Amino acid sequence: MPPQTPQPNPKRALPNKESGLFRELLHLYESRQLKKAIKTADTILKKFPEHGETLCMKGLVLTHLGRRDEGKDLVKRGIRLDLTSHIVWHVFGLIQKADKDYDGALKSYHQALRFEKDNQNILRDAAHLQTQLRLYDQLLDTRIILLRLRPNLRQNWIALAVAHHLAGDLQAACTVLEQYQRTLKNVPPHDVEHSELLLYHARILEDLGAHSQALDFLDEHARTGAIVDLVALAEARARLLSATGPPDVAEASWRTLLKQNADNVDYYRGLLRVRCLDLGKLSLSILAPTDPAALGLLVELSDEFPRATALRLLVLRAVPASSDRFTALARAHLLTGLHKGIPSLFASTKGLYTDTVKRDTIERLVEGFKDAEDRGEPLDGDVGKRDPDAPTTYLWTLYYLAQHYSALGAHQRALALVVTALQHTPTLPELHTLRGRILKRLGDLAGAADAVDAARRLDGQDRFLNTKSAKYWLRAGDVARAGDVLGLFTKKDAPSPGQDLEDMQSLLYLLESGAAEQRLGRLNLALKRYHAIERVFSDFEDDQYDFHGYSLRRSIINIYLSMIKWANSLRAYPAYVAAALAASEIYIRVHDDPALVKLGSAVSAAEEKKAKKKAKKAAAKAQDAIKQASSANANEDKGLEAQPAKDEDPDGTKLLTDPAPLDRAWRFLAPLRSLKPASEDARAAQALNRAKSLDPENPDLHPCLLHFRRTCTSPSLPPPHGLTSRNCPPLTQLLPSEEEASSEVLNARFLQLHARDARAILSAAKGARVIGAPVEEVEGIAMGALADGVEMDLKTARAILDFLRKLSAPRADEFRKACDTQFALSTLFKTPDELAAFRAEGVPIEDAELIA
Repeated sequence: MPPQTPQPNPKRALPNKESGLFRELLHLYESRQLKKAIKTADTILKKFPEHGETLCMKGLVLTHLGRRDEGKDLVKRGIRLDLTSHIVWHVFGLIQKADKDYDGALKSYHQALRFEKDNQNILRDAAHLQTQLRLYDQLLDTRIILLRLRPNLRQNWIALAVAHHLAGDLQAACTVLEQYQRTLKNVPPHDVEHSELLLYHARILEDLGAHSQALDFLDEHARTGAIVDLVALAEARARLLSATGPPDVAEASWRTLLKQNADNVDYYRGLLRVRCLDLGKLSLSILAPTDPAALGLLVELSDEFPRATALRLLVLRAVPASSDRFTALARAHLLTGLHKGIPSLFASTKGLYTDTVKRDTIERLVEGFKDAEDRGEPLDGDVGKRDPDAPTTYLWTLYYLAQHYSALGAHQRALALVVTALQHTPTLPELHTLRGRILKRLGDLAGAADAVDAARRLDGQDRFLNTKSAKYWLRAGDVARAGDVLGLFTKKDAPSPGQDLEDMQSLLYLLESGAAEQRLGRLNLALKRYHAIERVFSDFEDDQYDFHGYSLRRSIINIYLSMIKWANSLRAYPAYVAAALAASEIYIRVHDDPALVKLGSAVSAAEEKKAKKKAKKAAAKAQDAIKQASSANANEDKGLEAQPAKDEDPDGTKLLTDPAPLDRAWRFLAPLRSLKPASEDARAAQALNRAKSLDPENPDLHPCLLHFRRTCTSPSLPPPHGLTSRNCPPLTQLLPSEEEASSEVLNARFLQLHARDARAILSAAKGARVIGAPVEEVEGIAMGALADGVEMDLKTARAILDFLRKLSAPRADEFRKACDTQFALSTLFKTPDELAAFRAEGVPIEDAELIA
């Protein structure tokens, strides 16, 4: 039996006068005459106070005027008064969409379409939401309806083709575009939107494998001048000719592109492919395998494009390391960079260091340059000619060598070279920043911050140096000093430099600030920063909504599809991954040890008072700004976007004291998962299995496996929490059964296999702690990192010390003293008194011999 059509609400009908006023209300809203719209709505409501549609429209206007709570209450009241009106449901959907409740908004639009199934505005809004939510099957149905309603609108044809494309049906998308183009008449010349549509059509044909058809399509429209993006046209033709055309014609196309941009690596890849040569993952950061024919072509091209840096580096990657040609090419490349004083020379060259022979050759060459400069000899071999740029060449040679040795771990040698360079030219900021980087790697974080701050003071208007200095102060733990440095470039009327940077979505600041607060033990403030990063990425996801309609209207299809692809993997961005892992670590620690709540949120009375004062001042500024804006233009449309709410948790205490910390941790980590098993335990098992498949020898995985086994196989856990091979097959793939090997045996075996790896020793100590070993035994395992022959870097040593301190191990101070001796230039293992003495005896920059 078909559903019955809802009966219209008798209270909805208005007399002619009020009906005219309601139409005027809609027009005033569309033209953003908001104050007049309110007066018109009040005129209707004076006679008909229970007219639901008018109440909803008034509520919608109030939200645009910034009175969101009052407006939402009116909208909800209007819905209750007229449940069968498409207008009230459409308005409610707009309100929900502004609140980022996309699922709820889509449901409201579906409700509205029950009563007005052919309303194009509602259908269009629903299509945008379906795209935002990636509901492509529903999107197809909506786009078909819109096309049937208005087949003469180009946007509807393009939107249907894109919907088919997103749903994975390229052939259907191609068919839609072909049908649309048959309807076209009198297309104006140089129409950019039509040109973009043609390029999109050619892209679909190319993706379908119809290369000849795509090439004919492009040539036909190129002759008529319909395609105005000549670069995109040339690139598409070159790709298609490589697949179908004669090799000489395809090669000519790629060479034409190289003449326009000789630093585009994709062009070289395309040209090599025409010659049936493939350097694999040809790039500037991956060593290409040696291929004589490919090398010959690259060398030929380097003669044609001598100024192409990308090509020069590709040739250096392809040339055999032991050949005289590599030495000659590397010498020319390095001399060019040193003579010109290119600061990024090392950054562009260090990719060659994956080959140790090439690395040693480069070291020998640059050391030779330095020795020649020391002797006053010209680098080009002409004894009778002195290089007029010798002083600057010598300076940049020292700079390169310092970076070279620091990258190889010879930090003291690198520091000596930097000190020599500073004696030569003390006003070059790059030398101070490099000195700071080396000191950071040596473990002297405060000294590194001082060095980078010296670079900043050389040029007070350089934002890069300002940001770099603040970053180093944060890593040194001086959050207040970092705030002062950042305040030099942030808004003066902002509540604080940190708040302004958070509003500007500075991921670098938020991540570094959160890590600094976490190292200082202020877990509440760290969580505050990590949640701010999560909001930034949520805003990124929300911002794509506006492009669903704009890109279709302007026919910017190719870049729009690229944006969709980018947004689908947005949470894989390193900043979010780092924030998610750090925040989840804090929540897990709080779950395991609730005492951390009081410790982590401890704020002195003075700091708390200062924070409250700042928050009060910021709120007052915000209110003043709102009042001034309202008085300046009463009809100003503040938009449906929610205004910034008052921060009820300025110091992050509520975040830290959340009653469900594991749920909070999972919310951070959920976007990172790729599998969605039914049970939580199975999800954990599959996550560990995935980690094991990526790197089975990763030391950090070992204690996680032992913890998972102990937790999930504990007899104290009732079903279904206790896992077996029946309800969680991945368990047997992770570890052998208890009968085959106990956890104690597995831990001892792991320690025996990796007895010379400090990271593995730390993991074995954590594993022993997981399985309940005594503190003395855990401490003994960790102290094994000090044994002869064990390879331990600065980062691992600090991690072991932190682990021993968390255990309250009696020998923690013994380990600290041993590390302080082993890492003599580091300040990470010094007590405050020792640090003060170290600073008092600090090595002056002028005395390079003390460091060498």
